[in-house]
Amino acid sequence: MILKIKIILASTSRYRAELLSRLHIPFDIVKPEVDETPLTGESPADTALRLSIAKAVVVAESINAASRHDIDHSEPTRTLIIGSDQVADLNGQQLGKPGARDRAKAQLQAMRGHTVIFHTAVAVVHAETGRTQSLIVPTEVAFRHYGDSEIENYLDRENALDCAGSAKSEGLGAALISRMTSNDPTALIGLPLLALTDMLAQEGCRVLA
Repeated sequence: MILKIKIILASTSRYRAELLSRLHIPFDIVKPEVDETPLTGESPADTALRLSIAKAVVVAESINAASRHDIDHSEPTRTLIIGSDQVADLNGQQLGKPGARDRAKAQLQAMRGHTVIFHTAVAVVHAETGRTQSLIVPTEVAFRHYGDSEIENYLDRENALDCAGSAKSEGLGAALISRMTSNDPTALIGLPLLALTDMLAQEGCRVLA
């Protein structure tokens, strides 16, 4: 009997969807209903890891609940849920998605001249068994000493309100950055594909098979 593998991205992020599509595997998108508020005393890395797992788990639970009402069980399926989250760490201060221009400006002012660590976490949950893999991929980003007028020009020309730390590195945000260090170039954009490819392979989904 052939086992069907179904991939679900637990995110409505257009950046994560674009990144996952690079692997040329079919996937569905489900919005995870998760409160993304950091816990008291929680480190930026711990927040990113917890939320990446929570997003995948909540979608897995909803799928399992729906499957109990599905009378057609003729085709065995392995459902893999991908969750991811990113939190920027400025000397221990958490920077998430700004959502508004004034907050984006404040984030960019705070980061200039500093090195910020972007913690990008990814989790893969096997919906049927609950088996969970998770990993954090950090990216060190050194920001230039740009001025307020450059921040305004950047925000006029780049839609970065849905990016952690307001710096869209794959776009005009590159002009704000002097150096980046990471073992996965896709992590800063929002989904570490090198780690994810290994996780999927552990669950029998080999991208190039």
